[in-house]
Amino acid sequence: MSKQDTPSAHIAAQYEDVASTVIMCGDPLRAKFIAEKYLENPVLYNDIRGMLGFTGYYKGKRVSVQGHGMGIPSIGIYSYELFNFYDVERIIRVGTAGALSEDMKIGDMLFAQAACTDSDYGHQYGFPARFAPIADFGLLEAAVRVARENGYPFQVGNIYSADVFYDESNRQMKWGKFGVKAVEMESSGLYVNAAASGKKALTICTISDQLIHRKYASTEERRSSFTNMMNVALEIA
Repeated sequence: MSKQDTPSAHIAAQYEDVASTVIMCGDPLRAKFIAEKYLENPVLYNDIRGMLGFTGYYKGKRVSVQGHGMGIPSIGIYSYELFNFYDVERIIRVGTAGALSEDMKIGDMLFAQAACTDSDYGHQYGFPARFAPIADFGLLEAAVRVARENGYPFQVGNIYSADVFYDESNRQMKWGKFGVKAVEMESSGLYVNAAASGKKALTICTISDQLIHRKYASTEERRSSFTNMMNVALEIA
């Protein structure tokens, strides 16, 4: 499945409109912000369902930026189509997360080495046991290098991809006791799709909520102020 399947059900682009590396973010307006701020000659290739996608150039490299919505089902659709219909080789997700570790501060980056989840997304593949999806080591290693060179505060560790945002049981806090650094809603699905298609993926999250200390960033900070992760993603694209 590739060129003959494009445009796909959710992406209006022609096969050649999408670069081999795509930076993805849940908020399509963050994708628009990245395209307008960082890319040379960005071209809009998708606006179906308001899920904006752009292709342009960053330091001579052709890069696409695409929104993916919220949750594993949503990123599951978009990343599947990009990997399998558009032959995208690398997806780097940039997003926000809530800290489950006391030593993570608002504005710190987390490079998600692996992803725990309560989602049953991987069930479709008929695994005889639970699959542990992980990031591509080459992308992870490159992200660490760029962050160190620029003096960006970051940590590397496990992330929890939750199926719920409003956790009334408060059970997600238990993951912190096992060294899980933060919670978000997408990485596990992205990593499963990358593994299934033989492609590469990495999630770079900025801490927007310190759940232990109950500190929270504003909506505008989440959209446009967490630029370290954008810089890292573009440098390793």
